[in-house]
Amino acid sequence: MPDCSPPSEEPISPQPPSSPWPCALPLVEAARPPLLMGIVNATPDSFSDGGAYDGLDHSLTLLEQGADILDIGGESTRPGADEVEAAQEQARILPIISSLREIMPEALVSVDTYKAATARVALAAGARIVNDVWGLQRDPAMADVVAEAGAGLVIMHNRPQKDETIDIVADMERFFERSLTLAQRAGIAPARIVLDPGIGFGKTMPQNLSAIAALPRLKRLGHGLLLGVSRKSILGHVTGRPVRERLPASLAVNVYGVLHGADILRVHDVDAHKDAVLTLTALSRACSSEVVSGSREELKVRVSENAIK
Repeated sequence: MPDCSPPSEEPISPQPPSSPWPCALPLVEAARPPLLMGIVNATPDSFSDGGAYDGLDHSLTLLEQGADILDIGGESTRPGADEVEAAQEQARILPIISSLREIMPEALVSVDTYKAATARVALAAGARIVNDVWGLQRDPAMADVVAEAGAGLVIMHNRPQKDETIDIVADMERFFERSLTLAQRAGIAPARIVLDPGIGFGKTMPQNLSAIAALPRLKRLGHGLLLGVSRKSILGHVTGRPVRERLPASLAVNVYGVLHGADILRVHDVDAHKDAVLTLTALSRACSSEVVSGSREELKVRVSENAIK
């Protein structure tokens, strides 16, 4: 089992309240693009690109392509991946986070971990968000670490095993209720919390599709939503494509997600998704302008008709 021992008591500097996290307003109302979270796997065994690049160079490339957030992880969370000790995980990610703080201090960095010890040192090194794939329910010290730092938090739905007999959306709602209670008890501000349906985690293929379709229902919980489907096996199941050929399917699902409530997209291919969300945002703004213009013209007609009467 990985080391989830209580972290040291070295204080963490609270994050500034101006941190751009999350963007919780609906896209159509705000006519703004969703945030893009670029994936940086500092691991040798991630399902898509483990060991395929230098973590710092890749981080800088993703920022140049338009990533709003970098999500840096030192342990693969793909099904069947080996768990790693906290010390090894930290050795993989801390050099990247520390270097980014020196080179681009304005970069918004997320640490992808469920271990409080790793979250603590990553936040001290410059990360400002914790992306916890167990939603505060794996390591009992995690909520306090996030609260102390004033960090952003991604609460992802997860299950230890698949169960095709359950209502997965109802299960997600119960999971989020437990996690949000833990966050509230620790004093984590609700505005700093984003929910992630956890596509590919503890779900059958039909349940993954149901989880994506449930985005509007999850939006009613009152938090921003993160969608992470990039290159995942559900896309291979639908299209029959191998990992490296799943960009079109990733784009399709992510555009669907944005139109149905997703505020943040966690992606490998930032450049392609940047083009997609900019185009979608332009169309949304045009649609909003058309609606407003149409409403004004209708009002003018009604006023004229009343004046004639």
